[in-house]
Amino acid sequence: VQLQASGGGLVQAGDSLRLSCAPSGRTFSDYTIGWFRQAPGKEREFVAGIMRSAGSVYYADSVKGRFTISRDNGKNTVYLQMNRLKPEDTAVYYCAAHARSSGVFFTSRYDYWGQGTQVTVSS
Repeated sequence: VQLQASGGGLVQAGDSLRLSCAPSGRTFSDYTIGWFRQAPGKEREFVAGIMRSAGSVYYADSVKGRFTISRDNGKNTVYLQMNRLKPEDTAVYYCAAHARSSGVFFTSRYDYWGQGTQVTVSS
């Protein structure tokens, strides 16, 4: 599975962005999809995830109430809607996928990764 993440950019604090993640050649609903981010000098961290099948969603505490992950099966795309962005949200954002029966929070669970898209939030 090859993943294409897009939608990043430079915005001001309080603005919104929507990131998209689309696979090539596969049906996204068969996979758990996670969004992670990595700021300079920091570990890659979990942001949000949506489980295969049931579609349960999970969020990091730092983004809960501001970010929304969703899946559009018709477009075979997963979105991360990011509202009320803060400077500390600045990072490269990655989408990742796996077809395992469980697990959403840890990078080690994911088998496929997109190339990342830069999100920069100025104060």
